[in-house]
Amino acid sequence: MNKNILITGSTDGIGKLTAHTLAKQGHQIYIHGRNPEKVANTISELKKSTKNENIFGFTADFSDLNQVVELAQNINSKIDSIDVLINNAGVFKSTHKNYLGLDLRFAVNYLAPYTFTQHLLPVLQRSNSSRVINLSSAAQSTIDLNALEGKTDISMQESYAQSKLALTMWSFDFAKKHSDVLTIAVNPGSLLNTKMVKEAYGNHWSSADKGANILVELATSENLKELSGSYFDNDRGSFGEAHQDAYDEQKIQTLLSATNNLLEQVM
Repeated sequence: MNKNILITGSTDGIGKLTAHTLAKQGHQIYIHGRNPEKVANTISELKKSTKNENIFGFTADFSDLNQVVELAQNINSKIDSIDVLINNAGVFKSTHKNYLGLDLRFAVNYLAPYTFTQHLLPVLQRSNSSRVINLSSAAQSTIDLNALEGKTDISMQESYAQSKLALTMWSFDFAKKHSDVLTIAVNPGSLLNTKMVKEAYGNHWSSADKGANILVELATSENLKELSGSYFDNDRGSFGEAHQDAYDEQKIQTLLSATNNLLEQVM
Protein backbone atom coordinates (compact mmCIF):
# COMPACT_ATOMS: atom_id res chain seq x y z
CA MET A 1 0.00 0.00 0.00
CA ASN A 2 1.42 3.37 -1.04
CA LYS A 3 1.95 5.99 1.67
CA ASN A 4 2.19 9.78 1.90
CA ILE A 5 5.70 10.35 3.26
CA LEU A 6 7.22 13.66 4.38
CA ILE A 7 11.00 13.81 4.89
CA THR A 8 12.61 16.90 6.35
CA GLY A 9 16.10 17.85 5.21
CA SER A 10 15.77 15.74 2.08
CA THR A 11 17.63 17.72 -0.59
CA ASP A 12 20.87 15.83 0.09
CA GLY A 13 22.41 13.12 2.27
CA ILE A 14 20.45 10.21 3.64
CA GLY A 15 17.22 12.21 3.43
CA LYS A 16 17.53 12.43 -0.34
CA LEU A 17 18.60 8.78 -0.67
CA THR A 18 15.62 7.74 1.44
CA ALA A 19 13.28 9.83 -0.70
CA HIS A 20 14.69 8.22 -3.85
CA THR A 21 14.13 4.66 -2.63
CA LEU A 22 10.64 5.36 -1.31
CA ALA A 23 9.68 7.14 -4.53
CA LYS A 24 10.88 4.15 -6.56
CA GLN A 25 8.60 2.00 -4.41
CA GLY A 26 5.68 4.13 -5.58
CA HIS A 27 4.98 6.20 -2.49
CA GLN A 28 3.95 9.86 -2.64
CA ILE A 29 6.90 11.87 -1.37
CA TYR A 30 7.10 15.35 0.12
CA ILE A 31 10.59 16.85 0.03
CA HIS A 32 11.69 19.59 2.42
CA GLY A 33 14.67 21.92 2.36
CA ARG A 34 15.58 25.48 3.21
CA ASN A 35 16.64 26.52 -0.31
CA PRO A 36 13.75 26.83 -2.81
CA GLU A 37 15.97 26.26 -5.83
CA LYS A 38 17.53 23.16 -4.30
CA VAL A 39 14.10 21.79 -3.40
CA ALA A 40 12.89 22.31 -6.97
CA ASN A 41 16.01 20.70 -8.43
CA THR A 42 15.70 17.72 -6.10
CA ILE A 43 12.08 17.17 -7.08
CA SER A 44 12.96 17.32 -10.78
CA GLU A 45 15.89 14.95 -10.33
CA LEU A 46 13.91 12.42 -8.30
CA LYS A 47 11.00 12.43 -10.70
CA LYS A 48 13.36 11.64 -13.55
CA SER A 49 15.37 8.96 -11.73
CA THR A 50 12.38 7.19 -10.12
CA LYS A 51 9.74 7.64 -12.85
CA ASN A 52 7.42 8.81 -10.07
CA GLU A 53 5.54 12.06 -10.66
CA ASN A 54 4.07 12.14 -7.15
CA ILE A 55 6.93 14.08 -5.60
CA PHE A 56 6.28 17.50 -4.12
CA GLY A 57 8.20 19.96 -1.99
CA PHE A 58 8.12 22.51 0.79
CA THR A 59 10.62 25.14 1.87
CA ALA A 60 11.40 26.35 5.39
CA ASP A 61 14.48 27.22 7.41
CA PHE A 62 14.33 25.01 10.49
CA SER A 63 16.53 27.38 12.48
CA ASP A 64 13.53 29.75 12.40
CA LEU A 65 10.78 28.25 14.54
CA ASN A 66 8.19 30.63 13.11
CA GLN A 67 8.89 29.18 9.66
CA VAL A 68 8.50 25.71 11.15
CA VAL A 69 5.03 26.55 12.44
CA GLU A 70 4.05 28.21 9.14
CA LEU A 71 5.17 25.13 7.23
CA ALA A 72 3.14 22.82 9.45
CA GLN A 73 0.06 25.02 9.02
CA ASN A 74 0.58 25.04 5.26
CA ILE A 75 0.83 21.25 5.17
CA ASN A 76 -2.26 20.84 7.35
CA SER A 77 -4.26 22.96 4.92
CA LYS A 78 -2.97 21.34 1.71
CA ILE A 79 -2.53 17.64 2.46
CA ASP A 80 -5.27 15.23 3.48
CA SER A 81 -3.02 13.01 5.58
CA ILE A 82 0.59 12.14 6.28
CA ASP A 83 1.32 8.47 6.88
CA VAL A 84 5.02 8.84 7.66
CA LEU A 85 6.97 11.82 8.96
CA ILE A 86 10.73 11.39 8.97
CA ASN A 87 12.37 14.14 11.04
CA ASN A 88 15.73 13.99 9.30
CA ALA A 89 16.83 17.65 9.12
CA GLY A 90 19.84 18.34 11.30
CA VAL A 91 23.04 20.32 11.72
CA PHE A 92 26.37 19.62 13.35
CA LYS A 93 29.24 21.89 12.33
CA SER A 94 28.06 25.43 12.86
CA THR A 95 29.18 28.17 15.20
CA HIS A 96 26.05 30.17 14.55
CA LYS A 97 23.11 30.82 16.81
CA ASN A 98 19.63 31.38 15.48
CA TYR A 99 17.73 34.65 15.57
CA LEU A 100 16.66 33.93 19.16
CA GLY A 101 20.22 33.44 20.36
CA LEU A 102 19.77 29.68 20.68
CA ASP A 103 22.45 27.19 19.73
CA LEU A 104 21.71 26.11 16.16
CA ARG A 105 22.01 22.41 17.00
CA PHE A 106 19.38 22.61 19.73
CA ALA A 107 17.15 24.71 17.46
CA VAL A 108 17.32 22.54 14.32
CA ASN A 109 17.89 19.08 15.80
CA TYR A 110 15.40 19.26 18.66
CA LEU A 111 13.19 22.33 18.94
CA ALA A 112 12.27 22.34 15.24
CA PRO A 113 11.14 18.68 14.97
CA TYR A 114 9.44 18.99 18.36
CA THR A 115 7.48 22.02 17.17
CA PHE A 116 6.88 20.67 13.68
CA THR A 117 5.51 17.33 14.83
CA GLN A 118 3.23 18.85 17.46
CA HIS A 119 1.72 21.18 14.86
CA LEU A 120 1.40 18.35 12.33
CA LEU A 121 -0.66 16.16 14.66
CA PRO A 122 -3.94 16.90 12.84
CA VAL A 123 -2.64 15.69 9.47
CA LEU A 124 -0.85 12.73 11.06
CA GLN A 125 -4.00 11.68 12.89
CA ARG A 126 -6.00 11.81 9.66
CA SER A 127 -3.96 8.80 8.54
CA ASN A 128 -5.25 5.33 9.35
CA SER A 129 -1.77 4.28 10.41
CA SER A 130 0.73 7.08 10.93
CA ARG A 131 4.28 6.95 12.15
CA VAL A 132 7.03 9.38 13.14
CA ILE A 133 10.69 8.50 12.67
CA ASN A 134 13.07 10.78 14.59
CA LEU A 135 16.75 10.78 13.69
CA SER A 136 18.78 10.46 16.85
CA SER A 137 22.47 9.58 17.03
CA ALA A 138 24.96 7.35 18.81
CA ALA A 139 26.20 10.64 20.28
CA GLN A 140 23.91 11.37 23.24
CA SER A 141 24.80 13.40 26.31
CA THR A 142 23.02 14.59 29.47
CA ILE A 143 21.24 17.86 28.77
CA ASP A 144 22.33 21.19 30.24
CA LEU A 145 19.09 23.18 30.35
CA ASN A 146 21.03 26.46 30.43
CA ALA A 147 22.62 25.48 27.12
CA LEU A 148 19.23 24.53 25.68
CA GLU A 149 17.87 27.92 26.69
CA GLY A 150 20.84 29.80 25.23
CA LYS A 151 22.10 30.98 28.62
CA THR A 152 25.48 29.28 28.35
CA ASP A 153 27.73 28.13 25.53
CA ILE A 154 29.02 24.58 25.19
CA SER A 155 31.13 22.86 22.55
CA MET A 156 29.79 21.96 19.13
CA GLN A 157 30.12 18.22 19.84
CA GLU A 158 28.44 18.51 23.21
CA SER A 159 25.47 20.55 21.97
CA TYR A 160 24.97 18.09 19.10
CA ALA A 161 24.97 15.12 21.49
CA GLN A 162 22.63 16.89 23.91
CA SER A 163 20.23 17.88 21.13
CA LYS A 164 20.03 14.26 19.97
CA LEU A 165 19.35 12.98 23.47
CA ALA A 166 16.64 15.63 23.87
CA LEU A 167 15.04 14.41 20.64
CA THR A 168 15.16 10.82 21.87
CA MET A 169 13.68 11.65 25.27
CA TRP A 170 10.84 13.56 23.65
CA SER A 171 10.27 10.70 21.17
CA PHE A 172 9.65 8.28 24.01
CA ASP A 173 7.25 10.68 25.72
CA PHE A 174 5.44 11.43 22.45
CA ALA A 175 4.92 7.71 21.87
CA LYS A 176 3.28 7.36 25.29
CA LYS A 177 0.99 10.34 24.78
CA HIS A 178 0.00 9.46 21.21
CA SER A 179 -0.52 5.73 21.03
CA ASP A 180 -2.17 6.16 17.63
CA VAL A 181 1.14 7.30 16.10
CA LEU A 182 3.95 4.75 15.85
CA THR A 183 7.04 6.66 17.00
CA ILE A 184 10.63 5.44 16.78
CA ALA A 185 13.96 7.17 17.44
CA VAL A 186 16.83 5.88 15.32
CA ASN A 187 20.57 6.22 15.17
CA PRO A 188 20.97 5.78 11.38
CA GLY A 189 24.64 4.91 11.78
CA SER A 190 27.81 6.60 12.93
CA LEU A 191 30.01 8.61 10.53
CA LEU A 192 28.02 7.90 7.39
CA ASN A 193 29.29 9.27 4.10
CA THR A 194 27.22 12.48 4.11
CA LYS A 195 27.93 16.17 3.62
CA MET A 196 27.40 16.86 7.33
CA VAL A 197 29.91 14.18 8.38
CA LYS A 198 32.46 15.28 5.78
CA GLU A 199 32.27 18.89 7.00
CA ALA A 200 32.60 17.80 10.63
CA TYR A 201 35.21 15.05 10.42
CA GLY A 202 36.58 14.85 6.89
CA ASN A 203 36.14 11.06 6.77
CA HIS A 204 33.49 8.39 7.23
CA TRP A 205 32.99 4.80 8.37
CA SER A 206 30.00 3.63 6.33
CA SER A 207 28.06 4.38 3.18
CA ALA A 208 25.16 6.82 3.42
CA ASP A 209 23.03 4.01 1.99
CA LYS A 210 23.28 2.27 5.35
CA GLY A 211 21.35 5.14 6.95
CA ALA A 212 18.85 5.46 4.11
CA ASN A 213 18.09 1.74 4.10
CA ILE A 214 17.10 1.67 7.76
CA LEU A 215 14.91 4.75 7.33
CA VAL A 216 13.12 3.05 4.43
CA GLU A 217 12.60 -0.06 6.54
CA LEU A 218 11.30 1.88 9.55
CA ALA A 219 9.01 3.91 7.31
CA THR A 220 7.40 0.93 5.58
CA SER A 221 7.79 -2.26 7.65
CA GLU A 222 4.57 -3.74 8.98
CA ASN A 223 6.40 -5.51 11.82
CA LEU A 224 6.88 -2.51 14.09
CA LYS A 225 3.43 -1.96 15.58
CA GLU A 226 4.44 -3.11 19.08
CA LEU A 227 7.69 -1.13 19.06
CA SER A 228 6.46 2.45 19.39
CA GLY A 229 8.61 4.37 21.84
CA SER A 230 11.70 2.32 20.97
CA TYR A 231 15.23 3.17 19.87
CA PHE A 232 16.86 1.54 16.86
CA ASP A 233 20.65 1.53 16.87
CA ASN A 234 21.84 0.99 13.31
CA ASP A 235 25.45 0.64 14.45
CA ARG A 236 24.29 -2.64 16.00
CA GLY A 237 21.57 -3.31 13.44
CA SER A 238 18.88 -3.83 16.06
CA PHE A 239 16.63 -2.19 18.58
CA GLY A 240 18.50 -1.41 21.77
CA GLU A 241 19.08 0.98 24.63
CA ALA A 242 19.46 4.72 24.22
CA HIS A 243 21.20 6.93 26.82
CA GLN A 244 20.04 6.15 30.36
CA ASP A 245 18.44 9.61 30.72
CA ALA A 246 15.92 8.65 28.02
CA TYR A 247 14.32 6.26 30.53
CA ASP A 248 14.30 8.66 33.48
CA GLU A 249 10.75 9.98 33.67
CA GLN A 250 11.65 12.87 35.98
CA LYS A 251 14.39 14.06 33.61
CA ILE A 252 12.05 13.72 30.63
CA GLN A 253 9.38 15.83 32.28
CA THR A 254 11.94 18.41 33.39
CA LEU A 255 13.18 18.66 29.80
CA LEU A 256 9.69 18.98 28.35
CA SER A 257 8.68 21.60 30.91
CA ALA A 258 11.78 23.65 30.08
CA THR A 259 11.12 23.17 26.37
CA ASN A 260 7.53 24.36 26.57
CA ASN A 261 8.47 27.33 28.74
CA LEU A 262 11.19 28.29 26.28
CA LEU A 263 8.88 28.03 23.30
CA GLU A 264 6.24 30.12 25.05
CA GLN A 265 8.82 32.85 25.60
CA VAL A 266 10.22 32.94 22.08
CA MET A 267 7.17 32.31 19.89
